[in-house]
Amino acid sequence: MAITAAMVKELREMTGAGMMDCKKALNETNGNMDEAVEFLRKNGQAKAEKKANRIAAEGLCAVVVKNDTEAAVVEVNSETDFVAKNDTFKAFVDAVANQAVASDAADMDAFMAEKWNEDDSKTVQDALVEKVAVIGENLKIRRFQKVTAENGCVVSYVHGGGRIGVIVEAETDVVNDTVKEAMTNIAMQIAALNPKYVSRDEVSAEYIAHEKEILLAQIQNDPKESQKPEKVINGIIEGRVSKELKEICLVDQVYVKAEDGKQSVAKYLEQVSKEVGTTVSVKRFVRFETGEGLEKKNEDFAAEVAAQMNA
Repeated sequence: MAITAAMVKELREMTGAGMMDCKKALNETNGNMDEAVEFLRKNGQAKAEKKANRIAAEGLCAVVVKNDTEAAVVEVNSETDFVAKNDTFKAFVDAVANQAVASDAADMDAFMAEKWNEDDSKTVQDALVEKVAVIGENLKIRRFQKVTAENGCVVSYVHGGGRIGVIVEAETDVVNDTVKEAMTNIAMQIAALNPKYVSRDEVSAEYIAHEKEILLAQIQNDPKESQKPEKVINGIIEGRVSKELKEICLVDQVYVKAEDGKQSVAKYLEQVSKEVGTTVSVKRFVRFETGEGLEKKNEDFAAEVAAQMNA
């Protein structure tokens, strides 16, 4: 029996399974709709896939630190903020974070294929699918990152009940409570002000050149500023680039707990270094914010079906 796009569309609407899964089910059952539904149910696709088509942009970030030298941050998404506050979901996110800190996976595909630490008869993907069935919403393990300190320690900070998760790696020959407290303060700084780099050394020449090009174009389009001498214009550009770098580079930012309201993070680190008798610096940091960069898609369902049918 010829399988049509209309049949695939009908089966997908009935089960929520993926289009190619629906097409396969109809082929396997010679177009019998009831048998196709049963086929999908037996393969577990009619339940999990239905939810997988829904946008998951809420959720939680979680961080696990191990022995002060290893840490992992994960983001697990749900469809609603209500589920993100659910204890079952929170426990699952914590389990994923513990999985990540013990993982050697280099990417998400490898991570999802790993044996689930809480039940090695399953993979991480299997555990996720089961949790989708239990909670009743689409869930997604979106990303993870692991940090291992080579000479120093790692600290973490979670803000807003899991909305933001931060890891900071300190490079230092001394690891004590003073250093850990300082790094926690800096992790709070990162959560609040969202720097992009540790220092200007990490900013590429290409990035700076591009910013200067944009600023020059802005000045040239300004009737007043465009009339200024070239030397003055260059000074304006340098000043604006410097101001931007102070906002996006961690050590150039004003330290959020500065008593005088002026002390930079770099000066704060110098202060801590004097206290502990050795240089303390931030080697790197990771900052995850739940849902950042996620956008809902406006899809043409009919066109999507046609494209998949022709694949």
